[in-house]
Amino acid sequence: MKIFISILLSVILFTSTNLSAESTKKVLIIASNMIDMGDPEKHDARNNLWEVAPPYHIFLSHGYDVDFVSPNGGKVEFMMDPLGISSYTIKYEGFMDKAKNSFAPEQINPNDYWGVYIGGGYGPLFDVANNKELQSIIAKVYESGGIIGAGGHGAGAFADVLLSSGQYLVKGKNIAGFPNSTEKSKSWAKQGTLLPFLVESQLNKNGAIAQNKKTLEDKHEVVVDQRIVSTMFLPSAALVAKEMIISHKQ
Repeated sequence: MKIFISILLSVILFTSTNLSAESTKKVLIIASNMIDMGDPEKHDARNNLWEVAPPYHIFLSHGYDVDFVSPNGGKVEFMMDPLGISSYTIKYEGFMDKAKNSFAPEQINPNDYWGVYIGGGYGPLFDVANNKELQSIIAKVYESGGIIGAGGHGAGAFADVLLSSGQYLVKGKNIAGFPNSTEKSKSWAKQGTLLPFLVESQLNKNGAIAQNKKTLEDKHEVVVDQRIVSTMFLPSAALVAKEMIISHKQ
């Protein structure tokens, strides 16, 4: 009987320790340090507040701690005025404290996180998409069973991520992201000519099935495929966070 009780207590202790370890895992938001695109007119390349702050709020409201990381660490900046839930999370949930003190990639242990989220704004295309340390973090979180999420241009930030198999993370997966047709019709980046690449083209180049308003019945749709959660349209960024949580709990 004593042996049975001892074994039972060991099983309970092991189980509770594993559950505790899982419950302490966090979400990592990757953001850009860019301010402009480096052109003479200084086109805006900051992060889009409306694609980062609402997901941050959703993660916190479901009990998950959130860290920020950026290519250089330190302060990351945002475009768009703080309205609605963005205003709330700045005032009451410490959003800007985290955003002003982002970690550098070398300070991040991928094992601490069950999910990675990347919002839009043009910045991530310039300094996140080509950062090998951040690419490695994304790959490690994904390969350990984690969830990757993106809004708007955010999918472009992991379009080039390679897994340990040598295949692209996005290969064979439906990924929503900013469409070429809209990019080429807008002056935000001189019809896309200032960008290092176009999100839709880069996704397709690396084997993804890019999803956008040409292929989706509802441009607000959130696409979930093999633990990658994405949307092309900024009002759905909060929904991406919720779907990431749902996928994480499955």
